[in-house]
Amino acid sequence: MLRVVCASANPHKVAEIFELIGGTLDLVARPTDLIETKETELTLVGNARLKAVAVCQATGLPALADDTGLEVDALNGAPGVLTARFAGVNATDAENRSKLLDELKDKPRSARFRTIALLLFADGREIVAQGVCEGSIATSQRGERGFGYDAVFIPSLGNGRTFAEMSIEEKHLLSHRGLAFRSLAKSLKELPTA
Repeated sequence: MLRVVCASANPHKVAEIFELIGGTLDLVARPTDLIETKETELTLVGNARLKAVAVCQATGLPALADDTGLEVDALNGAPGVLTARFAGVNATDAENRSKLLDELKDKPRSARFRTIALLLFADGREIVAQGVCEGSIATSQRGERGFGYDAVFIPSLGNGRTFAEMSIEEKHLLSHRGLAFRSLAKSLKELPTA
């Protein structure tokens, strides 16, 4: 089984990635002394690649990185690449959700989550997969599970519930991250063996 370093420093994301793809790869946590990569690119792919390159160079092992953006139609696709920093550089999840709800007062609420999963090999080859989950933004926060925008995002196929109101298994089945990492796992299985 291919040994890969998980590039994310977000413990919630890391837990989800391990749950989604742990049986396909021998995932190891990123070194704790590695400085978090600044996401300076204008695309999700670019930011995922920055994180993967940093971890791959530091460890000499393949690196698995992802980046996710919430795209709200009424906000012209924002917050997009700034999803984690929507309310400011050091904003909490609660502050980001609150700003989003404030900005959407009396506006249409259609949105989607987009995740890019990128596996970078030490020789520079990469596999890029994408997962998109269409949905809408709730008018208030609902549910106790998850992180980020889970308490306000209602996936189109979720029977009106937010991600935070679903079981972990239900969320993984529908979510952008689940779709992206299942697609990545499928691409891995199709790689020629040496």
